[in-house]
Amino acid sequence: MQLQQLAYFVAVAEVRHFTQAAELLRVAQPSLSKQIRALETDLGASLFSRARGNITLTPAGEALLPLAKRILADVDTARHEVQELAGLRRGRVRLGATPSLCAGLLGDVLRRFHDAYSGIEILVEEGGSRDLVRELTRGLLDLALVILPLHGDTPLDTRPILRERLVVASPADGERSAPGPPGGRLPRRGVPRRATLRIADLRDRPMVMFRSGYDLREATISACRAEGFEPRFAVEGGEMDAVLRFVEAGLGIAVVPSMVLAGRPGLRGTPLVQADDGDGGHPSLLRTIALAHRKDVSLTHAARAFQDTLETFLVEAALAGSLPAGVETLLES
Repeated sequence: MQLQQLAYFVAVAEVRHFTQAAELLRVAQPSLSKQIRALETDLGASLFSRARGNITLTPAGEALLPLAKRILADVDTARHEVQELAGLRRGRVRLGATPSLCAGLLGDVLRRFHDAYSGIEILVEEGGSRDLVRELTRGLLDLALVILPLHGDTPLDTRPILRERLVVASPADGERSAPGPPGGRLPRRGVPRRATLRIADLRDRPMVMFRSGYDLREATISACRAEGFEPRFAVEGGEMDAVLRFVEAGLGIAVVPSMVLAGRPGLRGTPLVQADDGDGGHPSLLRTIALAHRKDVSLTHAARAFQDTLETFLVEAALAGSLPAGVETLLES
């Protein structure tokens, strides 16, 4: 008994026609009939009754049909499981992430994933959230860590995973002057030391601004306009590392996620808060990060394994209290 013979038998049993079954299987009808006869000889019983051109199952055929379907299904399951295992020994994950995550949590997540799936190649695209959404929509990425809400109608499925606090980055030594040209010093473009700052406090303060495509750029400009003023740029057009370096140099302040200030003693972060919420409080300004992928494309086994690794890491880090300051997970433990 061969698997091919069982597949031919099931096809004929379902359509009750030898020629149609052959067409569905894309084999010659004489070849299919020959294999069915060989199966009947092997089993010692007829499987089909061919009276007057009507194809019906004999009692032996009725008994074999559910068993044959189960055998073929088990073989198909085994094939997929083996292929999945092989796929996780080899493969590729194309991941997009915002600069704050690349500089923060992502390194530890990638380390864990690489330890578990060393044969899978990881390609990381670092960029602003809007850039990543565009790349993901075009099919150039498998997964991306993006900022919610998304703008416009996109064919993406999003799963919120993190919430992070926004802060105003300024030189750690505040309003003191910075080294300037010989014989003089340039004024620092910092902020007074306060527990918190509101958007309105940024009025008339020179800012270092990200290039177009960064969600933080659009969010900061929109928030300033909502307060009735246009932000003043000292420098604009940089990536995250450049923006932080320019702030360290005293060129201006910048609105950034709190996690990017870790390991930068030359900078301090002042939490950015909203206006009075009516109860005397000033809630922090937060942004939500989601893991996104296209709705119309199934995740590869490698991409799904990365998603599982990321979510497990975040839950364990939250339970251990090891998430960066100002960051909380939205995943349930």
